[in-house]
Amino acid sequence: MEGEAAPGEFEVDIGSAISAPEAFGASFEEMPRAEELELGAGLEGDPALAFRRTLGMFATGVTVLTTRVDGQVHGMTANAFMSVSLRPPLVLVSIDRRARMSAMLHVGTRFGVSVLEARQTALSDRFAGRAAEGVPEPAFEVVHDTPLVEGALAHLVARIVRSYWGGDHSLFLGQVEFARYGEGRPLLFHGGRYERLVEDPQVFSLLPRELLDPILALGEEREYRDGEPIMRIGEPGSELLLVLEGVVRVERPGRTLTLEAGELIGEIEVLDPGGGRIADIHAVGPVRCLAVSRDTLLAALEADPRAAVALIEVLAARFRETA
Repeated sequence: MEGEAAPGEFEVDIGSAISAPEAFGASFEEMPRAEELELGAGLEGDPALAFRRTLGMFATGVTVLTTRVDGQVHGMTANAFMSVSLRPPLVLVSIDRRARMSAMLHVGTRFGVSVLEARQTALSDRFAGRAAEGVPEPAFEVVHDTPLVEGALAHLVARIVRSYWGGDHSLFLGQVEFARYGEGRPLLFHGGRYERLVEDPQVFSLLPRELLDPILALGEEREYRDGEPIMRIGEPGSELLLVLEGVVRVERPGRTLTLEAGELIGEIEVLDPGGGRIADIHAVGPVRCLAVSRDTLLAALEADPRAAVALIEVLAARFRETA
């Protein structure tokens, strides 16, 4: 996702930025023969554009690559970043050979990788040469003589150990010397735009209490023994449950968490029961819940238009988070 560069700041003359292919090692001396790209059914037009859009279907994180030359910080936005090895710790970045950053990196150079957090779209635009008016200058901290963007979700400092020819890009293999991560949600890029993860599927729990309490009052109480399943992945999501007493364990692919009294479960599924439950939920010790069926829920929303409007507003806000 290397954005268009700001004139004079992120671009240099292509002749000075592109190294000879033989500079990237003997194994890359012979370039692959250029062949026309075949487009799948239904696609037409510029093959390069179709290829770009096809790659855009692969969702990635967003990083800012940084280095320091003669005391000046240089950075660019990129999503062509990947891990290569754990032992030794290696990462790879791919950089457009027209970009100024490409001419600054060589074997022995250190570079920083700052993995951006979901709220750092302005920083991403800044380092892609699309800085908006009024956006403050980025702040950096220096680790191993390498600048890192403050407030990022994760940081890496790597020293380049190999560089390779990659067509109109250069590939830089770096051995990681420093790594750090924090809590938060990553900024994502997919289909030519930013995306965000929505980790907590809250909908009804965001309603005002004066609108939510009458709906919950229509539910029926249930009790569960320790370890007893409350919900299973794939089952129809036909009920909304409120934990009244005890603790429940929620297990989703790649994530486990616990919920206590006062928290709702099944908020998304009850609105789309055909999609099935998205988590396995079990009781941890004795648990008491209040269950509201989908039919009861819909009848309550129909009886009180204020609750229905409030629900729409919550859903619209969640949509804006991802748009």
